[in-house]
Amino acid sequence: MPIKIKRVYAPASPGDGLRVLVDRLWPRGMTKKAAKVDLWVKDIAPSHALRTWYAHDPKRWLEF
Repeated sequence: MPIKIKRVYAPASPGDGLRVLVDRLWPRGMTKKAAKVDLWVKDIAPSHALRTWYAHDPKRWLEF
């Protein structure tokens, strides 16, 4: 079964299958009902320290 990546802010669709959120922080302004997430797996997401270091800098993507 292929894995598809979709932003949690995008509306859920019938073909999504199992929806898993992989992030340490719950998405700002998103209710659990609206997110329609089946599983929230915080423990495998990047740590706070790693997210802070990366800071969405494209030059650090490969190392991230």
